[in-house]
Amino acid sequence: MSMPMLLIRGTFRAKGSKPDGDTISFTPDDVTDWRRVPGPRPVVPRTGGNAPIRLEGIDALELHYGLDDSPSGVQHQPLPQARAASDALLKAIGFTDFTRDEATETITSTTPEVVKGYILTHGADLFGRCVALIGHEFQPAFNGYEVELEEEQLKRTANYQLVEQGMAYPTYYSTFPERLRASLTAAAEAARAARKGVWEKDTTLSGTKICGLTSLTADDGAVILPKLFRRLKDYLDLNPTDPSLSCFRAYLAGASEDRFFIPGRPELLSGLHHVVEVTTGVTDHSVRMTHGPTEIVFEER
Repeated sequence: MSMPMLLIRGTFRAKGSKPDGDTISFTPDDVTDWRRVPGPRPVVPRTGGNAPIRLEGIDALELHYGLDDSPSGVQHQPLPQARAASDALLKAIGFTDFTRDEATETITSTTPEVVKGYILTHGADLFGRCVALIGHEFQPAFNGYEVELEEEQLKRTANYQLVEQGMAYPTYYSTFPERLRASLTAAAEAARAARKGVWEKDTTLSGTKICGLTSLTADDGAVILPKLFRRLKDYLDLNPTDPSLSCFRAYLAGASEDRFFIPGRPELLSGLHHVVEVTTGVTDHSVRMTHGPTEIVFEER
């Protein structure tokens, strides 16, 4: 399935925010352009007219996931790699310098203050974030035009560049055109072969030992697909004193929000338990995915 993407011009800003490698704030030149974003859900802008952009087609390591009042609070994946992804995003959209308060992960200054650029979008997610490809050079059309994006135009976006650098995992949804998924897959496979970025330490497919949440959050912790990290974090929060994964697959089976298909197979699968294996031990447990991110296409919700 494919659909044209609406181009909106505007500016990116990072100062005062906590961007990870796949989220950034964007303000259209004309804030009424938010009303033109297609799809069943509206973009929910903030008071200043800006709204968070969730980068289409990628998933970067988490710098801050969860709620303050959850049992483990807000958590992150290994900080060296998670911060590297955030830095790579800021550089890809044209910030030449920036500083971060590492105690809060807040960007305290940037050069320049804002960057002119554009987004290409076909809708918003459940949280009112605009899902988009983003860029700051080689704008492929005029503001307000709908674009059937080609591979060469995709390669000029920050989304593609982060995958090419190994700073983000590709993550596909059904409305993202198959031809563009193929381009991102090729970039991800090349980055993996060269052990760039996350691929230097990734254990999503080989298996990850879990002795508790710190197995996933320490600086030397496991580097895994962020979606799997989020599910593990939420599961471990249910019983913080017990790191056992014996019920993890059953937990995933009840997570109806994860609906996906594997290209070449006809069935629509519900729940990541279809692609996750768990091995239980006496003192620790391990978890692995049987299919990587380029082999899975999630259904839009």
